[in-house]
Amino acid sequence: MVKADVIIIGGGPAGMSAAISAKKAGAEKVVLVERDKRIGGILQQCIHNGFGLHKFKEELTGPEYGERYERTVNELNIEVMTDTMVTDISSDRKVTCINESGLIEFKAGAIVLAMGCRERPRGALNIAGSRPAGVITAGTAQKFVNIEGYLPGNKIVILGSGDIGLIMARRMTMEGAEVKAVCEIMKDSGGLTRNIVQCLKDFDIPLKLSHTISRIHGRERVEGVTVVRVDENMKPVCGTEEYIECDTLMLSVGLIPENELSRKAGIIIDSKTKGPVVDENRQTSCPGIFACGNVVKVHELVDFVSEEGEIAGRAAALYAAGNEFDRSLSTKKHISEKKGVKNLPDKEDTVICTVCPAGCKVTVKKGEDGFEVKGNTCKRGREYAVREVTKPVRTLTTIMASDNGTMVPVKSDKPVPKEKITDCMKIINEKTLRLPISLGDIIIENIGGTAANIVCTRTFNKL
Repeated sequence: MVKADVIIIGGGPAGMSAAISAKKAGAEKVVLVERDKRIGGILQQCIHNGFGLHKFKEELTGPEYGERYERTVNELNIEVMTDTMVTDISSDRKVTCINESGLIEFKAGAIVLAMGCRERPRGALNIAGSRPAGVITAGTAQKFVNIEGYLPGNKIVILGSGDIGLIMARRMTMEGAEVKAVCEIMKDSGGLTRNIVQCLKDFDIPLKLSHTISRIHGRERVEGVTVVRVDENMKPVCGTEEYIECDTLMLSVGLIPENELSRKAGIIIDSKTKGPVVDENRQTSCPGIFACGNVVKVHELVDFVSEEGEIAGRAAALYAAGNEFDRSLSTKKHISEKKGVKNLPDKEDTVICTVCPAGCKVTVKKGEDGFEVKGNTCKRGREYAVREVTKPVRTLTTIMASDNGTMVPVKSDKPVPKEKITDCMKIINEKTLRLPISLGDIIIENIGGTAANIVCTRTFNKL
């Protein structure tokens, strides 16, 4: 049996942050266990921007955010075990793993659970119909498109307006698929304001609030779905049924903390969050076992996941060394982004500002002396609103195929005119890049005459 000071299960943002924090707090042998072939977790497939605004005070893509932590993990010589599955943990802090080398058992001074969360499957929904191909969760579709380079369908209907569903509506559209509609059973969208604006409104994708799917049509492959309006009790309203032809139904209906290992250790599970009950140091009901990030509860922003990892990692290192906790660690209060937008305006002179979480509704009118702007609460809001009315721009994030088939995430190093995104995508899709390539390397200069360069957002070595 191998001894370790701190073992972290899960190499996503929470796990990497916890490992770094534990090492800096004095733990000598820190082991980070990840079942995938590379650490980074869900960040690897989240190629869109919007990460790091709180943590790094700049806007990053998921791969860029993840690589910052991955580099620190390597610099600190933290032991990383990839392609390794944890099969069991016990309340006395024994960890059983398996990989191509065989069975490995650890005895840890402290354990940090950072396994993240999983998507709710179709089985959690009461939708009539057979089980044809073409029903897929949004996160799985995101991995197919952004990691594997496969398009799961051509005519898409999305159920659920959470952030992943909204982002995939834009992503599928940019890759040439037709998103027929996004259906949401609630009266308001569950996604962030900026995603509703930039993922649906930008591409004229219908958002059907107070609607759900009552039936899936097709036996071998999805042929269509029946969409129905629901009343205030979320019951289908007879006579409102609408058939939409599609070959793919994408589900974005919620996330659940991964709790199998937590249950095996006998950890008390919160009935509301479905994750472990933790104290201010992120210690669970089992002494010496800590939990952080989406395995505790699903977070809105990865920045807050990283903060929890820091608290749990430091506390785990102190526990393993026999020291007392600093109970001031978890006093920070998080400011979550405002969610839900009712009745997005259609008028050209009305803009939903996305430069900060407030989501101000800003009115812009052209006058003789310039623009009259109302509704903004900051100077940046005014600048954004005027630009959105006169010449809207967007940061372009996508993937490029490499010479060995690996899909590499890329982005524009500055926003490009919104009307040129389609042309830029055509240029990107016609090119193949060569490995190895590093974070920040320029792949295409001045793409489409926009003055923006396409740059790599994660390092890949030649395989």
